[in-house]
Amino acid sequence: QVQLVESGGGLVQAGGSLRLSCVVSGRTETVYSMAWFRQAPGSGRDQFVARRWFESGETTIGDAVKGRFTISGDSAKDPMYLQMDRLEPEDTAVYYCTANVYGGQSAYWGQGTQVTVSS
Repeated sequence: QVQLVESGGGLVQAGGSLRLSCVVSGRTETVYSMAWFRQAPGSGRDQFVARRWFESGETTIGDAVKGRFTISGDSAKDPMYLQMDRLEPEDTAVYYCTANVYGGQSAYWGQGTQVTVSS
């Protein structure tokens, strides 16, 4: 099993930047991919933000944040970051870090970190 802890959220004005971090503990060697999701207030659903696959180094960025957000991190042994630039009020959400492990049926989730963007 793995455990995930996010940090770096906060209040920022529109146009500003934040960097979120996700630290993994436990069996980090079993993690092959990590991702960020977010849930906006009142949405009730999780929106995909970004994903990174460690073996290939490939990344995928969600359409809503493409060109503004960057995901980085080479393995679950090191922190994974989500650099968020040119933030918009629509980016206000709880941001969750997830990890997929070999042989696992579902992803592990962190507790989330709140990001609030004021206009």
